[in-house]
Amino acid sequence: MSIPRILIIAGSDSGGGAGIQADIKTVTMLGGHAMTAITAITAQNTLGVDAVHAVPADMVVAQIDSVVRDIGVDAVKIGMIGSARTALAVANRLADLRGIPIVFDPVMVATSGAALADDATIGAFERLMQVASVTTPNLPELRALGGDAAALVAAHGTAVLVKGGHGDGATVTDRLFQPAASGPPEIAFAAPRIDSMATHGTGCTLSSALATELAKEWDLPRAVERARLFVRLAMQDAPGLGGGHGPMGHASVRLDLGASPYAPVMNQITVPVADIAAAEHFYRMLGLNQIVSTPGKYARFESDGGTTLSLERPEKMGTRAMLYFECADLDMTLSYLRAQGVQVTQEPVDERWGWREARLNDPAGNPVCLYQAGEMRRFPPWRLAATPE
Repeated sequence: MSIPRILIIAGSDSGGGAGIQADIKTVTMLGGHAMTAITAITAQNTLGVDAVHAVPADMVVAQIDSVVRDIGVDAVKIGMIGSARTALAVANRLADLRGIPIVFDPVMVATSGAALADDATIGAFERLMQVASVTTPNLPELRALGGDAAALVAAHGTAVLVKGGHGDGATVTDRLFQPAASGPPEIAFAAPRIDSMATHGTGCTLSSALATELAKEWDLPRAVERARLFVRLAMQDAPGLGGGHGPMGHASVRLDLGASPYAPVMNQITVPVADIAAAEHFYRMLGLNQIVSTPGKYARFESDGGTTLSLERPEKMGTRAMLYFECADLDMTLSYLRAQGVQVTQEPVDERWGWREARLNDPAGNPVCLYQAGEMRRFPPWRLAATPE
């Protein structure tokens, strides 16, 4: 499959946590090629927005025309739009891109609270929703758009993903509303709230991840699942920069989401050892970061590249190492392998540690595990806060 080409129409964030900068990092980490049409230049950091300079509408459209004419586009993400005139010009231009997924993030207010769209620009959002495949407001943005997601779907034909991060409670629930012909009219996606100040750019990141996954031809609900997972992983790997709402750790989300729906990613190896304590000490000396420890029984380490190594004391020695391949869609992968004559030795099982696993053997008899784990591979509830010693 060729690299997905994602056109990002959005403003620049000088602090690198949101806007074009977050969009480019997201698309790149998900295996896409990011192209940009910059709508505004902002002076901002984790504490707030100091200044905004809008790019003229004709220059925004010129950027769009330049990259589409030469490179082509597989999906579009629209973020901060800059002005009502730009919103209308962009909508008119994108109406010519038939069959291309368009994700519209109706940015109105920065995480710090600074306004990024005036009333006229918000009014022009209706035209953008007319060309969008899916619109992704948070709860305050939904209220500014009328407050009724189902009504927006009916009026504009766009699917609406309502982000629940501004809600209360220990669980964050996002809700996808779709036209009747596209599938269930409402789908809820719930996950535990992550207690973090690293929330700058979450909306930008989600919408760019969603555009990238749609370009890979995932259907909308699965693309939403994968985009949400990317955001959660990046939040949990945040570098802790700045004194306010800091940026997320896009650069750390390497192997947790495969670029292709079809090709598994090898990112975990489990090796049998008799002396767990000695092996733990050895791999810590090698510079690996220990993330799980069950004294005398099990340990897991993480490398800078995102791969993990597990040490396990087997019930009997002679047990072989296990190779783990993470699948974007475990059932799809197994269906393909069976069609090629590969024998599956263990059907998919939901394990107590949060992974869904199937097993098979390679021609040499080495055990291979195909699995889906999401956050539970590197961020299980029992993850160590810091490396011992």
